[in-house]
Formats: sequence, structure tokens, C-alpha cells
Amino acid sequence: MDQPHLEEGEQQGEMSFVDHLEELRWHIIRALASILVFGVAAFLAKSFVFHDIILAPSRPDFFSYRVMCEVGQKLGTTGFCIEEMGFTIQSRQMSGQFAMHLMVSVVLGLACAFPYAFWEIWRFVKPGLYPQEQKNSQGAVFWVSILFLMGLMFGYYVVSPISINFLAGYQVDPSIVNEFDLSSYISTLTTLCLACAVMFELPVIVYFFTKAGLLSPETMKLYRRHSILVILIISAIVTPPDVISQMLIAIPLVGLYEVSISVSRSIRKNDLKKLNENNTI
Repeated sequence: MDQPHLEEGEQQGEMSFVDHLEELRWHIIRALASILVFGVAAFLAKSFVFHDIILAPSRPDFFSYRVMCEVGQKLGTTGFCIEEMGFTIQSRQMSGQFAMHLMVSVVLGLACAFPYAFWEIWRFVKPGLYPQEQKNSQGAVFWVSILFLMGLMFGYYVVSPISINFLAGYQVDPSIVNEFDLSSYISTLTTLCLACAVMFELPVIVYFFTKAGLLSPETMKLYRRHSILVILIISAIVTPPDVISQMLIAIPLVGLYEVSISVSRSIRKNDLKKLNENNTI
């Protein structure tokens, strides 16, 4: 039988509540410091950040558009090639560009520092777990970071460019010119990217919920239709008001849900196997 962490902590040196708060404070400070460092770096690299990252999906030579064009040419059509975006980006407020510069720096700082920041928080949480729980959570930082970055890249290279292209070319009347405010463009881009990054964490969430006995593959199968409906609602909330963007987020999320069922099933199978082995002994 595993001993509670309190007894283990007493063997290593008992910490008071104030000591725990002090330790948590330093973990948070280091996590915030990493975000600040990356944020300052992004702020100083203004030209690269805005021209090559933020505004890149607003130009026809963006990587995703070039890939779409090449795929279309191989299929014998030029319909996927984008020659012009059909919109301009403006800043209509005096402090608009500076405010967006700060906002983008903070978002990029958070995205780049996420693996380290999560590791710092995990270092504080992990000692409070039972030995078996620590064993079950091995690789948590790695998988959380990988899925976050995969979601971020998916949002940036797939969802955002297609959504921007669709919204830029949409007109209710040819006499109306699309002139988007800088804040609107950046908000759309960052929302799509961060939403994808967070939603890609679904398998990790299912893993821990299954390990905690709060979720089972049978439950996930039973409520599959309800979950798909929730996914569609979430996709509609976090994306611009167009069906294409919603489907671009909803389809991979449904796929991740199916993967999560497999993850839950695998965990349940391993737990039952260990239980049977212990009963046999």
C-alpha cells in the first residue's frame, strides 16, 4: 500500500503551509519570468514578428497558400492558387499599432514559454502526488507541450489562413471594400491559434480523468453524440462566423475525441491487467 505524501514529506523534512506558499510563489515567478523574457524578445524583434509571422497569412505568398496552389496544380486546377487577398489592414486608432505590438508580444511570450512555464507548475504539483500517481503521470510535460505546439501550428498553418482567405474574399456586394482594422485581424489570428492549442490537449485531459476513475471509454462512447454537439458549439464560439472555420476546428477535434477513447480504453485495459495480476499473486 502506497504511503501518503505527508509521511514521505515528513521523512524528507516537513514543510509548513507558509513554506508551500513560498515555494509556489517562486515557481510562479520563474514561469512568469520566462513569459516575460520571450515577450521582450518578441517585442524587440518587431519587424520579424509582424512581417514574417503575424502578417504572413495576409499575403498570397504565405506557406499554406503556396502548398494549396501546388496541390491544385498537381490535380490539374488553378482554383486553389491565390494571387491577391482582396483586403487591406488599417489601424484606425492612434495607439492601435503600439497596443497590438504589446498584445502580440505577450501572446508570443506565452506561447513560446508554455513548455517551461508548465514544467515549473508541474514541479510544484508532482511531489504532492502519491508514488503511483507520479508513475502514471510520467511524460506529462512532454505530451502537454507537444500537443500544445501541434495545436498552435495547426491553427496557424491550416485554420487561420483558410479562415482569413474566406473572410477576406466574402462580400455581400461588390461595392463594399474589405478594410480590416489591425486589432480585428490580430484578434482573429490569435484566437484561432490559441483555441486550437488548448483544444489539442483533449487526449491528455482524458488520460488523467481515466486514471482518476472519473472517465471510462464506455462513458465516452455513450456520450459521443453529445460530445460532438459540444465540439460544434465550442468551434462556433471560438471561430469567426463562417462554417469553414468551424469545420476546420471541429473535424480534428472529433478525431482527437476518437483518439481519446482509444487512450482511455488502453489505460482501462492496462489497469485491469495489473489488477488481475495482483489478485493472482
